[in-house]
Amino acid sequence: MRAKPILNTLVICGLALGLAACGSSRFERGASGAGIGGLAGAGIAVAAGGPVLAGAAVGAIGGAAVGALTSECDIDLGPQRPNRC
Repeated sequence: MRAKPILNTLVICGLALGLAACGSSRFERGASGAGIGGLAGAGIAVAAGGPVLAGAAVGAIGGAAVGALTSECDIDLGPQRPNRC
């Protein structure tokens, strides 16, 4: 049955979006990026039928890198921008 992995992926991605763009310091953005990336990587691995831990690890590394290497002015997912941008 193929519907269950797809449903799991949608739930995981929905939870990951709840954490999007959390934090204002480089460390906070890296940590939240790692969490989002890890959940997204695990969700994609579940949907593709691959190893979940490997997908989570790759996603966490990528998310942490994106979060740490960008500022809150570069990636802004909300209507409120910081005053210093």
